[in-house]
Order: sequence, then C-alpha cells, then structure tokens
Amino acid sequence: MSHVPHELAEEFPEFVEKMSSLKVSDKHFAKLFNDYHELNRKVHSAETNVKPREELAEVDLRKRRGALKDEIYAYLKAN
Repeated sequence: MSHVPHELAEEFPEFVEKMSSLKVSDKHFAKLFNDYHELNRKVHSAETNVKPREELAEVDLRKRRGALKDEIYAYLKAN
C-alpha cells in the first residue's frame, strides 16, 4: 500500500516521543491512538478507491478523523 498521509507522527512531530511513551503507559491514550490509526486507514482506503464509499460516508469519516485528532492533540497538550 502507498504512503498513508495524516499519520499522527506527521501531524504532531513535536509529540512523537510523548506519543510513544503514552501508548505504553496510558490505556486511554493507547485507545485514542489506535482508533485514530484505524480511522485514518479507512479514510485513506476511501480516498484512493481501494475501498470506495459514498461521498457522504467518506466526508463523515474525515470529520470523525478530524475530531479524534483534535481530542488527541488536546490530550497531548494536557499531559
């Protein structure tokens, strides 16, 4: 598969070490991280027509990914 854009390490390069640490030590963050990763893969598959979706479904996935990314960013800033 081609490079998947919007990975968290690319989105928040200043938090790469913190994310690695939190994935191991914080179950809540690990779930957020894994949920984002799974959702991002679904968006990428839809955008590249590997697994095409209706336009509204694809837009919904992007909105959910954005909301989750915002939640992760807030969590990283707070912890």
